[in-house]
Amino acid sequence: MQRALELARSQLGRTAPNPSVGCVIVAAGAIVGEGATGDGGRPHAEETALLAAGVMAKGATAYVSLEPCAARSGGTTACSQRLAAAGLSRVVIACSDPHPLGAHGAALLRAAGIDTSTGLLEHEARQLNAGFFKRLASGRPLLAIDASAGRYDAAFSLARHETFEQALDRLGRDGLTRVFVPPGTALAAQLRARGLVDEDWSEAQPPDVR
Repeated sequence: MQRALELARSQLGRTAPNPSVGCVIVAAGAIVGEGATGDGGRPHAEETALLAAGVMAKGATAYVSLEPCAARSGGTTACSQRLAAAGLSRVVIACSDPHPLGAHGAALLRAAGIDTSTGLLEHEARQLNAGFFKRLASGRPLLAIDASAGRYDAAFSLARHETFEQALDRLGRDGLTRVFVPPGTALAAQLRARGLVDEDWSEAQPPDVR
């Protein structure tokens, strides 16, 4: 699962509006396939890992940093169905997916007779995709004061005649999950004063999520 999280971190800030997910398939104690969510959210990590594993996926164990989806917005085969069709014997999931299309993927795997568990390194997985979870819960992206722009979907932007709150709502509707503001700026100070900052790394060392 540590490797699955490492793969997910490598794509953080590149997969919006989807979360960044890592998947590792293990057979006979060796990794036979792995993948991370592609740029823009496609392909899903499970698709890439299954393609790499090929026939070696049958009877193998998959480690996935987020619950495999139960349905796809485009109507294509869901990841839970792909894993079941490949003949996996076990699927280990870090954390559940609250998205309406993602939720219940674990239940579908269990219904297919696959040994499925959830909760391994759950805290780390939730921290990694904190922006995705916040956008689902509030409609707004995670806002951080941080110089590490590469970890985020975009910089915070404010249009004319727009409040900070309206800007965050707009960015959320645009599908962004994480936005940043450079430290030491007047904008950062204003956002702090309004209590809109989720993470402030202006003085502390940010977590290693690159």
